[in-house]
Amino acid sequence: MPAPRSSFEYAVIRVTPRVDREEFINAGVIVFCLEHGYLEARVQVDENRLRALWPAIDCDPVRAHLEAIPRICAGDAEAGPIAALSPRERFHWLVAPRSTIIQVSPAHAGITDAPAATLDRLFAQLVG
Repeated sequence: MPAPRSSFEYAVIRVTPRVDREEFINAGVIVFCLEHGYLEARVQVDENRLRALWPAIDCDPVRAHLEAIPRICAGDAEAGPIAALSPRERFHWLVAPRSTIIQVSPAHAGITDAPAATLDRLFAQLVG
């Protein structure tokens, strides 16, 4: 029996090295599907692209902050108090607007029967 089609939300994780210039690179994707109990993120740091936008950037803290996002999605206790929230609360906290180097696009919606495959597709299309 095929998995039921369900609504999902996703957001693109962006790195904006110079917030004042509003230039960014896509560095990851977060997918949330309540009906499937799915909240996951995938991230990737492209240091060459970051340095093209800001040659003096220190990529280590950027990488550390990006790598925390999948851990928060997974509810990893080592990821801090946000990881202890419900999946819906974690997703909405992660996609809240912010004016920092790491930003997230507005949430978009769709229909899926396979959230993990949807994350794979979106990551390849938007970050890959």
